[in-house]
Amino acid sequence: MKIHMKNVVVFVNDLPKAKAFYADALGLPLAGETQMNLEFFPGNSTTLGVSLALQDEARKLVGRHTGITLQVSDLEKLCDQMKVKNVRFIEDLEISPWGKMAVVTDPDGNQFALVELPG
Repeated sequence: MKIHMKNVVVFVNDLPKAKAFYADALGLPLAGETQMNLEFFPGNSTTLGVSLALQDEARKLVGRHTGITLQVSDLEKLCDQMKVKNVRFIEDLEISPWGKMAVVTDPDGNQFALVELPG
């Protein structure tokens, strides 16, 4: 038997605002879109889903730290671009010996870590 991860889903209340954040401000490549969800990272075996929180249990998951970290190749440039687009930073860009990191939120308050590793 083979098991692999298909996707990770983040729940939101407003899909158009979420699309503006994930696709436009963060620059994630959009793989698919319906009235209920967005899917990012086309061609990857694991994708990021962004879905409307329609059930009570899903609504409880909106606006929290997701535990998701995205690796970025030029984090300083991305942070500058996101600031122009009024993205909310929970933790501003930090530079340390192990790399660079910032934490941002989508319009619903879901938090993501962004990292750039050296080398």
